[in-house]
Amino acid sequence: MTRHFLNTADWTGGQLNELIESAARFKCDQDRSKPIAGRSVALVFFNPSLRTRASMQVGVYELGGNAVVLEPGGTSWTLEHREGVVMDGDKTEHVAEFVRVLGRYCVAIGVRTFAALKNWEEERTDPILNSFAKHSDVPIINLESAMHHPCQALADMMTIREKRGEGRKKVLLTWAWHPKPLPMAVPNSFALAAAQMGHDLTIAHPPGYELDDGLMEEIRRQAAEAEGRIAVEHDVEKAFDGVEVVYAKSWGSRSFYGFPEKDISTRAQYRSKWIVDEQKMARTNNAIFMHCLPVRRNVIVTDGVIDSASSVVIDEAENRLHIQKAILAKLLSG
Repeated sequence: MTRHFLNTADWTGGQLNELIESAARFKCDQDRSKPIAGRSVALVFFNPSLRTRASMQVGVYELGGNAVVLEPGGTSWTLEHREGVVMDGDKTEHVAEFVRVLGRYCVAIGVRTFAALKNWEEERTDPILNSFAKHSDVPIINLESAMHHPCQALADMMTIREKRGEGRKKVLLTWAWHPKPLPMAVPNSFALAAAQMGHDLTIAHPPGYELDDGLMEEIRRQAAEAEGRIAVEHDVEKAFDGVEVVYAKSWGSRSFYGFPEKDISTRAQYRSKWIVDEQKMARTNNAIFMHCLPVRRNVIVTDGVIDSASSVVIDEAENRLHIQKAILAKLLSG
């Protein structure tokens, strides 16, 4: 059976640790293997990308392979993913054919497809990503979907280990104000991976910005198994007390899916308070500051924090390369 990399919940904590250790070996040049020499990996981008696209292309090259980059509706045909649909609209090709054809050329397919923020009950099931996985005979790697961004989350876990050492840490995932609602994939995956690593995780957000109920059940289950702790905090000042890692990210409210103007008006009250600034960082235990990037300066985080010695956002971005090489090597070796 083909093994995919769709979200970290499909992998045990031990397996995730092995991927992080493999990434560390790639990073320090202990591992110079080229497990995909002479083979190609398809990278399908429905959405814009800097770190994901560049790191995947470089990673495939450094492992000896060739990256084939496709942009549905741009450099390739528009794609339909729904089953049983009558294709008399604006979609030219179905994922069923698209994926199986690529599988004849390439040994794996990475796919990036953001949430449209229109239909929560539909998007929480990751329909496009799962359609790729359903029809593919080669590994599918999630390069960010409506619900998950596992490559980013593992790079985050690698960065925490590098900067704060092994073992359980006090970690804060804090919501931040942003002028528009954003997808939940990054906070979802960060919280899930942190739970799997056994960290003591606090998720801070204003009322109404809760993560998915089903996902929170999985996060709590994973935390209990790893002997970690999960807490939810609505007091943004208190949330920073004594933590060792601060991870900032904005996300939209599922209550306002399809109605962005309502989300924008509701979140306006939090603009001046829900920002990572020097005063909040002073409440931590010499915490590192993390963000997946791109980040809006003086909106999500002040210049004083992101430009400080506590900021590890560039190292975090670099680790995307090494983690993705480890994932490719694991999926494609042998």
